[in-house]
Amino acid sequence: MRTTATALTLTVLVCFGGCTSFAKKAAKKGYILTVDFTKGQSLEYKFLSTRQITIDWDPEKKMSRPGKQAVDRSTESLEVVMTYTPVEVDPYGLTTIKATCKSARVSRSKRPGGLATRDAAEHFAGKSFNLKVGPTGKIEDYSELDQLIKQVGEKAFRPDTSSGRIKDPDMIGDFIATQWFLWDSVASIDPGAGGLAVGQTWNSQLSIPAPMVMRKARDVVYKLEEIRDTPAGSLAVISSSYTPAQSVPIGWPIPYSGRFQVSGTFGFLGAYRLLSLQGTGEELFNIDAGRLEQYTQEYEMKIQAAIPLGIGAKPVITVKQTITASRL
Repeated sequence: MRTTATALTLTVLVCFGGCTSFAKKAAKKGYILTVDFTKGQSLEYKFLSTRQITIDWDPEKKMSRPGKQAVDRSTESLEVVMTYTPVEVDPYGLTTIKATCKSARVSRSKRPGGLATRDAAEHFAGKSFNLKVGPTGKIEDYSELDQLIKQVGEKAFRPDTSSGRIKDPDMIGDFIATQWFLWDSVASIDPGAGGLAVGQTWNSQLSIPAPMVMRKARDVVYKLEEIRDTPAGSLAVISSSYTPAQSVPIGWPIPYSGRFQVSGTFGFLGAYRLLSLQGTGEELFNIDAGRLEQYTQEYEMKIQAAIPLGIGAKPVITVKQTITASRL
């Protein structure tokens, strides 16, 4: 992290001299990507997470009857507008960023099974939390965000507990996917690598938001595809590809606690098993300004489920997911 006048990267730039950008001067040894902030100067982004959900109730045609519709289709999306304001800047230590959710709106093509008229994820609107971020862009302290996620998680449950704790459908996982992994492409670069060369790859992990309660992760391979010179600065074009991860990191947030039932279709189904996941993405990162400009992540996953009461059919759920971010 840096202030406008005291950043380590700016000091290096002055030493190089001239008007050539730091990105170009660093090209001989590798491009240096850092997430930079100016105290009191806010950045605003819009995040959009959408998915198309297809449920094939009888993929093996064990129960199908002529004229009976065995495929169900629906869509859902979460749109979030966030502002990030540096309140304490330390270019050599931890910088404190105040993140404020200006708006959060959920839309669905079908009303999910449940009594709630408002998706729990919409309760993020108007809430703020602090993040402590290191010089490389790695978030070192998520505690306030983790606490907020748990608080909003409680909003997914029905107030009437006479029939037990019942959770309605929500898109909290989509909010987590956009906020917990901010600047991941830059933060996951090996700080000892001495910069990136075009064509270089590195690894990380991201979460998998889903329409059901399912704790899974995706392995990510990032690649520096090219450097584009623009009037706004040198843009690093970073591609990404996704495959299923074998496990989920212990420290990732869990919105819900205790025992509960889930209402709607994805509470009726169970025993979810991830069959496949594949996809790609692209990010534009402004090296000179030290900020994310935009990204798109797209992937398709297939999930096998089980129908209770011993019915033989095993529905297959196909989810086509898109997550985008753009600086406003």
